[in-house]
Amino acid sequence: MSIEIVAIIVLLVMFIIGAIFPINIGIIGFVAAFIMGVVVSGLSVDDIFNAFPADLFVLLSGVTFLFAIVQKNGTIDLISRWGLLLVRGNTGLIPWVMFALGALLTSIGTSAIAAASILIPIALRIANQYKINPLMMGLMLLIGVTAGGFSPLHLFGVVVNGMMDSQNIPHSPGLLFLNTFILCVIVAIIVFILFSGLRKFIRKDSVKHYSAAATEIIDINVNQEEESSEDSLKERLTWYKGFTLIGIALLVILALGYNVHMGFAAFGVGLVLSLIAPKRQEGVLQSIPWPIILMVTGIVTYVGVLEQIGVIKYMTHLIAGMNNPIIATLTASYIGGIISSFASTTGFLAAIIPLAIPILKDPHVSSIGVISSISFASSIVDISPFSTNGAMLLANAQGMNQNEFFRKLLIASVCFIALGPGLAWVIFVVIGTPW
Repeated sequence: MSIEIVAIIVLLVMFIIGAIFPINIGIIGFVAAFIMGVVVSGLSVDDIFNAFPADLFVLLSGVTFLFAIVQKNGTIDLISRWGLLLVRGNTGLIPWVMFALGALLTSIGTSAIAAASILIPIALRIANQYKINPLMMGLMLLIGVTAGGFSPLHLFGVVVNGMMDSQNIPHSPGLLFLNTFILCVIVAIIVFILFSGLRKFIRKDSVKHYSAAATEIIDINVNQEEESSEDSLKERLTWYKGFTLIGIALLVILALGYNVHMGFAAFGVGLVLSLIAPKRQEGVLQSIPWPIILMVTGIVTYVGVLEQIGVIKYMTHLIAGMNNPIIATLTASYIGGIISSFASTTGFLAAIIPLAIPILKDPHVSSIGVISSISFASSIVDISPFSTNGAMLLANAQGMNQNEFFRKLLIASVCFIALGPGLAWVIFVVIGTPW
């Protein structure tokens, strides 16, 4: 049995152990990375350290640190009240607002990680406060982020279109964006219905929520001198919440406007807010989900070792050996879904296109259909708790036990991996789009 197959089996065993026993899978990942990398494959310990996702660690810990402060001082409660005013009290519209915001940010070129990092903490806090299923809210947001991901301005679109240009393969950036966007909308509708989102449109307490929110916001402007309860005060704009809102805006400007690393920017903004009100920081560090960060970094470290020993290249090269372009596209789509749920979507897209040239140049299939199928399959699975965006979702889970949220998110990821690539393949390759 080849080392590549053994490494994949070890990965599957890790998930089985993590599902049966109350053991952090990240610890298993670190141990497996050492055994498979150093003991079995002959890598050095430095190679294992190189596989550690320091970028992801800083991102997760920095963003969760900042939003632990934001949540503790009540600013997210304030934002959520304002957000409810915008949808006029209809909580059923909130997931779609998050979908639209995610799609808008990524379609104009914002990094998917940056967009998700900014929106996820706010979205899940709102979901918790207004009794919206947090998993549905998170999925809708990340599907929206994916919907805008293949815009000609976004990194995914740039990579795919650039690789197609370099290989002289006919393609259309506009059609790639349209195909993936429409399919993401369809998936979002399915998710919304399956999670009973339609009921939110006819909730009898929506008007009550709206009225209460509106009253509290008006109180800020016209009833400042009245005595209020502690809960009401939490939802009023104070000087510290004002500084916090400025800090969030600064984070967005630094990350999106100046390409400052989101994690370091979040640490910097959080540090300033801590210095402004140091006595209010008790319990903030304890609020950072360290077990989740350990789990994600451990798994990603193991996947990094798999890449170093050639497992990723081994799987992608399987595609090149197939003669049937339709079956080869289906295989490539599923491989893309599986690999991208653990590894870099951008990296996989850059690797798969040169290997899929025989498929893309086959006159019996549409090259734009093939690349749309592979692109959608490789990106829709970014909800996985072992991808960066999915990890951010898990790290900010509210409204349910984190282990329960992890299990449900993992189940959703498996469903997306099982059904997403097949759906894209049927629509874009087997049936074909009318345009």
